[in-house]
Amino acid sequence: MNISVQHISKEYKTGKKALDDVSVEISGPALIGLVGPNGAGKTSLMKLLVAALLPSSGTILLNNEPLQSKEYYLKSVLGYLPQDFGLYDELTVWQFLDYIAALKQIKDSKKQIEKVVQKTNLDEIQKTRIKTLSGGQRQRVGIAQALLGDPELLILDEPTVGLDPEERRKFRNLFSQSAQDKIVILSTHIIEDVYCICGRIIVINRGKILFDGRPEKLMQAAQGYKGILEPSLEDGYMYLIEKSSL
Repeated sequence: MNISVQHISKEYKTGKKALDDVSVEISGPALIGLVGPNGAGKTSLMKLLVAALLPSSGTILLNNEPLQSKEYYLKSVLGYLPQDFGLYDELTVWQFLDYIAALKQIKDSKKQIEKVVQKTNLDEIQKTRIKTLSGGQRQRVGIAQALLGDPELLILDEPTVGLDPEERRKFRNLFSQSAQDKIVILSTHIIEDVYCICGRIIVINRGKILFDGRPEKLMQAAQGYKGILEPSLEDGYMYLIEKSSL
C-alpha cells in the first residue's frame, strides 16, 4: 500500500488554516509516529487520510489513484480510532464490537472479536455495559474496534490517552507487533509514546511538517540546543517546535 500526500492544505470556514502545503509519502509495512503539540494539525491530517475531510487544495493518492475514488477500498482495509470516537453507552463491550464487526462486514466475527478482546485486555469486562467503564477502559474499547478485521492500514489518534503507564507500554508493544505487516500511524503529543517503537517520526506544528525521518536524526536536530552536548529525542522535538513558533 502506498499513500501520497501532495501539497495538501486545509482551511476551515472559521478561517483557521490547519494544514499548510503538506507533502508526505507513506508506504508499508511501517510504524510512523505523528507528533506535535495540541492544535498542530495532526487530527486534521488524519481525517484527510481516512477521507473524513476533503482538502482545501492538494491531492491525496492511494495506490496511485485519487483517494476519493478509492473510498470503498479504503473502508475495507482501514482501522481508525479518531480522537473524538463515540461509544454506545447502553451496549456491552461485546455487543458494541459485534455491531462494529457487522458494519465492517467481517466474516467469522465471533473469532475476530475474541482476538481483539484478548489483545486489548478486555476479557474481564466484555459483558459490562460501556456506560460503567472508566476512561482508560473506554479507550481500550476504541482501540479494539480499530483492530477488528486485522486492517492493512491502522490510524490511531492519541490512542494512549487515559491509559496508565503500564497499559501504555503494553499497547506500544501491540502497535509495534501490528506494524510487521501493515501501515500503522500513531498520532500523539507525547513523544515518549512513539520514540522507542517507531522507525519514522513526523513532527508537525502550525500545519507544517518540521521533520520527517528516523528518531536518531531528530536528536541530531538539537545539536547545540541550549548548550546540550548529547541531545535527547525530546530536546530535538522541543527545539523544532520552539523554532517554528518564533
